[in-house]
Amino acid sequence: MCKISIIVALADNNAIGKNQQLLWHMPYDMKRFKTLTTGHAVIMGRKTFESLPKGALPNRKNVVLTSMPNAGFVNCFACDSMRDALDICEKEEEIFLIGGSTVYKQALKIADKMYLTRIHHVFEDADTFFPEFDINEWEEVERQEFPADEKHKYPYTFLTYERKKTEGAPQTFDK
Repeated sequence: MCKISIIVALADNNAIGKNQQLLWHMPYDMKRFKTLTTGHAVIMGRKTFESLPKGALPNRKNVVLTSMPNAGFVNCFACDSMRDALDICEKEEEIFLIGGSTVYKQALKIADKMYLTRIHHVFEDADTFFPEFDINEWEEVERQEFPADEKHKYPYTFLTYERKKTEGAPQTFDK
């Protein structure tokens, strides 16, 4: 069975974007994202796909969740349910759910792992947020802290969480 992972950069107030764009420029976070996701499948919502400057992410299986799967997403698979998206990726070693907020909300129910970049700043003008989640369901397995520097306006922390094992708790998701 493949591992299902969330990957997200979020501010201290869980902000993840504004007007379908990131709120910050964090080169080291982008490098981490590329390193972790290259060679794997990425599942994203339509708006996240549309926000990518060059379209489909290279060297990854791109899957777009959309209510219009026949809209013609170039170099992508498109489907209208999380179940179909996961089925398309069933032979993958690890699947990354990369946004936006609606996809993350579904992903929190089924993910095995989360790679978070916590940007230590509050963005008051954000319009998109990572959903609230119960941190008690997760075990922190890695943490790296970084100060602000000439390339990174804000201090940030890379956090990796694994879902705590619970007996008999099936993974479920909405269609």
